[in-house]
Amino acid sequence: MIEISNRVALRPDEVEISAIRAQGAGGQNVNKVSSAIHLRFDIAASSLPEVYKERLLALKDRRISKEGVVVIKAQQYRTQEANREDAIERLVELIRSVTYVEKKRVATKPTRASQRRRMDSKTRRSNVKSLRGRVDH
Repeated sequence: MIEISNRVALRPDEVEISAIRAQGAGGQNVNKVSSAIHLRFDIAASSLPEVYKERLLALKDRRISKEGVVVIKAQQYRTQEANREDAIERLVELIRSVTYVEKKRVATKPTRASQRRRMDSKTRRSNVKSLRGRVDH
C-alpha cells in the first residue's frame, strides 16, 4: 500500500509503472538500460476520497492531463528502483499538496499612526526631490 495519510492509502494496482530509457548523456549504457520510470495514475478511477479527486482535477499542474491522468517521469537516478521510489514519492507529494487548506486572509486596516508615518516619509522624499531641480542665479 502507498501511504498518503493516516486514513488514506493507494493500492499498488492503481498506479501504472513502466520502465523506459532515460534521456540525456550517459555514454553507451544509456541506450541499453531502461532505468527511467514512467508513472501513470488515473485520478477518476482511483480509490481516493471524492474531495481529493476534485481538488486534484482542479489543480493547474502540467503533470495532470486533460483526461485526469497524472503522468510522472522519473529519471534522476541510475537505478530503476531509485527512480521508482522517486516517482511514487512525487505522486504522494502531489496528492498531499491538495489536502492542506489555506487559511482565509482577514482584511485589516492600517493604523492611523502608520498612515501618518507613510505620508510624512512621502513629504520628506518630495522635499528632497524638489531640491534637485535647476538652480537659478
